Amino acid sequence: MTDTHAGADHQVALEDPTSTLIELLSLADFDGARTAEDIFLGPSQKQPRHRVFGGQVLAQSLVAGMRTVDQDRTVHSMHGYFLRPGDANQPITFSVERLRDGRSFSARRVHAYQEGQPILSMIASFQASADGVEHQAAMPEGIPDPESLPSTAELLRKFDHPLARHMSFERPFDVRHVDPALYVQAPKEHTATNAVWMKTFGPMPDEPNLHLAALAYASDYTILESVLRNNGLSWMTPGMSVASLDHAMWWHRPVRVDEWLLYVQESPSAQGARGLATGKIFSRDGQHVATVAQEGMIRIPS
Repeated sequence: MTDTHAGADHQVALEDPTSTLIELLSLADFDGARTAEDIFLGPSQKQPRHRVFGGQVLAQSLVAGMRTVDQDRTVHSMHGYFLRPGDANQPITFSVERLRDGRSFSARRVHAYQEGQPILSMIASFQASADGVEHQAAMPEGIPDPESLPSTAELLRKFDHPLARHMSFERPFDVRHVDPALYVQAPKEHTATNAVWMKTFGPMPDEPNLHLAALAYASDYTILESVLRNNGLSWMTPGMSVASLDHAMWWHRPVRVDEWLLYVQESPSAQGARGLATGKIFSRDGQHVATVAQEGMIRIPS
């Protein structure tokens, strides 16, 4: 699939960026060599602002942990802290410590490094399939279909800027806002909620772990927008600085990221230049597939 960006005086054709996501999640393992820890190497996706996208390093860290766990154990939760900004022009080294392998659960600690310094610290838990109690949150009603909503490319078409082109055509996920998007303009109504539909532009391989990791990648795109929306801010607010501080995620049910998913978000609190946001992710048929929580630093000029 090829997309075309029409700028003021030129057009740029770009290949389907889903292949970029697959490449990012294909870590090198040095032919199985290990010390006390398992070591992997991953590429970085180039970014207009030259900082590694947080969702990328989360997803790659998960893949590194998955590589060290028996195939019958699936990730069900992870908790990570962003320690330093990453350089999008440099690869990332991942070290995995095998904390525990019990009868049903395995735990892994993953550190992501650049230039010998950790940029992310994460612990993930994996579980063998089991039967037990079951219930789920209900998917919100009255949400418009994704096909009826404008794409990011349609919203940013008139902006001939590297960041607008990246968000429109280089990100592997098609993201469509249920409420007016916050890319450029602050919202008229202040509400501590946000919702988007999202899926990869192209098909993904039939590898369940790849879809779980890719969902972590996408979960970092818009999670803080519920904080911004409730405070009358857009991503282009002059002088604003935003950075993810930590990220937690729980996977509840199987998922495919190449099919439409509804990501419903809300912010219970913001204070001290920090905002907390939570999100529920639903498949189109109403299955609650994952839950996310993130705290971010949000500084605005006084």
